[in-house]
Amino acid sequence: MKNRTFGKAICVVGISVLAFSGMAAGADDHGEGDKTDARYFQSADVFGLEVATDPQVSPDGEQIVYVRRSNDIMTDRTRSNIWIAGADGDDHRPLLSGKKNYTSPRWSPDGDRIAYISNAEGGTPQIYVRWLDSGQTALLTNIQSGASNISWSPDGLFIAFTMSVPSKEKPFSVKLPKKPKGATWSPEFKYITKARYQADGRGILEPAYTHIFIVSADGGIARQLTSGNYHHRGSLSWAPDSAKIYFSANRSDNWEYESREGDIFTVDLAGAITQVTDAPGLEGSPVVSPNGEQVAYIKSDDQKLAYRNRYLHVMDIAEDGSAGNDRNLSADIDNSLANPVWDGNRALYYQQTVRGVTEVGHVTLSGRHRQVVGGLGSVSLGRPYASGAYGASAGTIAFTKGRHDRPADLYVLNGRNERQLTTLNEDLLGHKVLGDIHEIIYTSSIDGEEIQGWYLTPPDFDPGKTYPLILEIHGGPHLSYGPHFSAEMQRMAAAGYVVFYDNHRGSSGYGERFALLLQGKYSSEYDFADHMSGIDAVVEKGFVDPEQLYITGGSAGGIASAYAIGLTDRFRAAAVAKPVINWLSKVLTADSGLGQIPNQFPGVPWENLEHYWQRSPLSLVGNVTTPTLLITGEEDRRTPISETVQFYQALKLRKVDTVMVRVPGSPHGIAGRPSRLIGKVENILAWFKKYE
Repeated sequence: MKNRTFGKAICVVGISVLAFSGMAAGADDHGEGDKTDARYFQSADVFGLEVATDPQVSPDGEQIVYVRRSNDIMTDRTRSNIWIAGADGDDHRPLLSGKKNYTSPRWSPDGDRIAYISNAEGGTPQIYVRWLDSGQTALLTNIQSGASNISWSPDGLFIAFTMSVPSKEKPFSVKLPKKPKGATWSPEFKYITKARYQADGRGILEPAYTHIFIVSADGGIARQLTSGNYHHRGSLSWAPDSAKIYFSANRSDNWEYESREGDIFTVDLAGAITQVTDAPGLEGSPVVSPNGEQVAYIKSDDQKLAYRNRYLHVMDIAEDGSAGNDRNLSADIDNSLANPVWDGNRALYYQQTVRGVTEVGHVTLSGRHRQVVGGLGSVSLGRPYASGAYGASAGTIAFTKGRHDRPADLYVLNGRNERQLTTLNEDLLGHKVLGDIHEIIYTSSIDGEEIQGWYLTPPDFDPGKTYPLILEIHGGPHLSYGPHFSAEMQRMAAAGYVVFYDNHRGSSGYGERFALLLQGKYSSEYDFADHMSGIDAVVEKGFVDPEQLYITGGSAGGIASAYAIGLTDRFRAAAVAKPVINWLSKVLTADSGLGQIPNQFPGVPWENLEHYWQRSPLSLVGNVTTPTLLITGEEDRRTPISETVQFYQALKLRKVDTVMVRVPGSPHGIAGRPSRLIGKVENILAWFKKYE
């Protein structure tokens, strides 16, 4: 079988009429055989996995609180509890633990209290404060909408947070007859007037705006500080005198259409708002230095391109609050930086992802950079996305770090000494034989571009045997995979597959040029060649059966999978998850269209039909012969299920063997609940097994 892309002959395969089983079987062998006993990773093990995230270091650097996430098999939900440990590794214990959720722990300035968010009382999550000496806990708020971005004032008297506030906007006045008492009428009509009227996971949005509030650290009425019909989202940073708060927002009346715009403002405790920056592009994540003389922030420009680097800037703040002497501390780093944290008044920590692995860096105000710690990751359980979190204070750095065979644990760095504080998954994984990971570097056949990839080999791998191979393509496309733990891929490896994945052109962490190689070309023959060249490089090693190739991917990976089977018939079966099939319809129905149209495409759809159609997998459906499983959440608003329906209908018209799996109640993140993650991977494995 040959690739259509390169003008070679095509062998059309017959259409199978075998029934789709729905669950993976274990009777037939893949090399060593489908690993279905307790020694190997099984889907039910997802409920036993735990992960550490959101580490926060006490002001004196002596203690660390973090969020410990686990999966509840009875409620099919991920539960978050708060644990605490000494930076020396001693006294690791639960601080807030139980069947309710406890998140966002934040130390008070003097380190004697921790603020956090919880649904302990049921209903809307509220802000609480816990005294560490006595264990006493106070409920601070009684708010009607969830709080985010909590931040202590330096004097310890207030806690700032952001919250959505309903708006009473009405498009026009309508007079209707009065409903008789006891009558049952149809529900009231809904009126939509905003360009940004929906959001994945939230559905149709009621008119509301996000504002900044403060509440006394002793409890009381939360008071709104910001005003206007604008969103004031993101992190909050107090001035050292506790008199004002720095934040980022787009307060332009055209904000709905400006996805790449935002400025830094301050708001004082009386609600007076002052604009600090006004440069084109997005200035966000402001962090005030301890002495209040400087503000660090993350900056990206306003160019209409699908990817832009994010740089670390610092500006001086005068006594009157005005800003000046703005400088880019990462101008020489071809990458995106995030999460700045001051190290005293003369340096900063930051986070970046380099070639699939997240690291913490350090930069002085003179621009001298060094890596502090690497290997962060494994916060995402489903697939091996580059990820990780860190916190720093008083010379102590706490961070999350995992391996290909372990989700993230809590680590700490004091000076040069790195110490692992937790082993959250040894009880589950310590006795299991897992798939092993191998890096592979190769060049793309289309233009010689270097591509980094990895392949996972099955447990008890024998290089003298041959195995089927699954290509798994990451989403984004401007994201990246890495050598991290993946429950989905470990399950595939346990089923006897070699699992290959790559960071194709367009992936982040390889510089702006590499990320923009897909500008106007997603999906296309270019990213397709990156994937196929990687498969060929693995096949050349001799342990993969070239006649047993399978392809899958979700979101942007679903787009690439659907596009690929329009260019080649080398795959025995495809599993296309939450794809875009028709860009003309997608950008006009999804919640992300307003940002994609100006940045990803050359103009609006009705003026550029040819380009939108060329990038759409539906344009190649006449070539598809590969049996295809489609799986999408019924509540998906990022890649609406209408996209999946179009491909399903087209493939049925062509009499290609096709199954559409609709996930009830699920938004774009199918794996957002443990059973859905399990259902996703088991349906994919069952589909592939049908076509062995």
